[in-house]
Amino acid sequence: MSTIMLNLFNYKTTPYQHQKTCLENSWDKTTYAFFMEMGTGKTKVAIDNIGLLRSHRDITGVLILAPKSVYTVWAFDEIKKHMSPDIEYEIYSWNIDKPKKLKKSLDAKGKLKIFCMNIEALSTSRGFKGATEFLYHHPNNIAIIDESTTIKNHKAIRTKNVLKLASYSKYRRILTGSPVTKSPLDLYTQCNFLDEKHLGFSSFYTFRNRYCVTHKLDLGGGKYTEIPKYYVHIKELEEKLSKFSYRVTKDECLDLPKKLYSKRYIDMNEDQERFYEQLRIAAIAIIEDETVSYNNKLTEIIRLHQVCNGFVKTNDGELKQFKNPKLHALSDIIEEADGKIIIWATYIYNIESIIKFLEEKYGKQSVVANYGSVDTLKRAQAMKRFQEDPTCRFFVGNPSTGGFGLTLTEAKNVIYFSNSFNFEVRKQSEDRAHRSGLQHQVLYTDLICKGTIDERIISSLSNKNELAIKTLGDEFKEWLK
Repeated sequence: MSTIMLNLFNYKTTPYQHQKTCLENSWDKTTYAFFMEMGTGKTKVAIDNIGLLRSHRDITGVLILAPKSVYTVWAFDEIKKHMSPDIEYEIYSWNIDKPKKLKKSLDAKGKLKIFCMNIEALSTSRGFKGATEFLYHHPNNIAIIDESTTIKNHKAIRTKNVLKLASYSKYRRILTGSPVTKSPLDLYTQCNFLDEKHLGFSSFYTFRNRYCVTHKLDLGGGKYTEIPKYYVHIKELEEKLSKFSYRVTKDECLDLPKKLYSKRYIDMNEDQERFYEQLRIAAIAIIEDETVSYNNKLTEIIRLHQVCNGFVKTNDGELKQFKNPKLHALSDIIEEADGKIIIWATYIYNIESIIKFLEEKYGKQSVVANYGSVDTLKRAQAMKRFQEDPTCRFFVGNPSTGGFGLTLTEAKNVIYFSNSFNFEVRKQSEDRAHRSGLQHQVLYTDLICKGTIDERIISSLSNKNELAIKTLGDEFKEWLK
């Protein structure tokens, strides 16, 4: 399609130039990857792509696969916000709509049928059957995977089932903001969903041998696994990717205010310090013991982190609670801050404690939540309330659950009550508030217990490195000494 024809398309929301460029490159391609950084509007591009295919290729069905915390955002927010007014459509949602209504989605006549589904459902035979049946009844279709790193594990049942769907899909798109240089191995199954020929490898292991040098990690009990040591031939891989993808970063296309960062250092109370020291000494001995399994070593690290956050699960499975100075620090920051606030926490115990604290102090209407225990439909409603309801000031969530695919640009402050070990999760959760259309600066504040593993995690994340927790080797021993 020429630029003139593309400009004649009736957009509901005006695209930026980088979004138009992506559409020009991709709209009628059988397969394409939107490697667009978080906040650059790849969801809008995908929805405009759907509209163009409906207008000019008469597709009848759209399958959207996205994480549980994201697929309802497509269904209840993004599609309505961006879909061209010229396109008549009906939206169906997996595990929300009743079976009778879902059967109507199989009719290829009439309005465009859009089926939004949580990708986790593809781990089940029921979910796989539902997706397959929809695509089968709409052979002229497009299948879109949002946050496509959810299928990076080539061994997972979910991934294997998603790859099978490719044979039922006429047009295929993957969306992710993760750069190729972060983990080339993650790209294998994502790109194979598009087309096995794109990368030129029919086996994950031959792909890995080409682009990665590995070393063996002893898991104990005579079990070993290969983990990446370093990557090679990256330029070659980038050249392959450039033929079927579009890559853009926020720095290249958007004039967003710079992020501001702040740290609050907190002293643990005596009870916490005493327990932390006992666990620290035990953890050193366990990590150095070659007979102890990986999972047991990891448990010791997590327990140390839990103590920093006011609780710990003992070996007996009991919950030991401490008076948590982080809650006092959180309260102080809230009193100082203006506007709406996002609060991220790693553990459900903390999330629920924070929610209780906020509801008691500011009222139930002031808080919405997004974490594992929250119903899928309520997660979408939580985002909408936070963005639109002036009485709702706080969004509390787990960054691994709520840190993907949401738009939370009303926030002026983002507080990390605790951090995970994962740099990608941190970056994703930061960018919920730092997205296209933002007019104000956002302040990110980390609560850090002095002299603990908290400091090491922040240091690793600040250096933009994924914490190599799988090795549990010399670096961790140094951390604990």
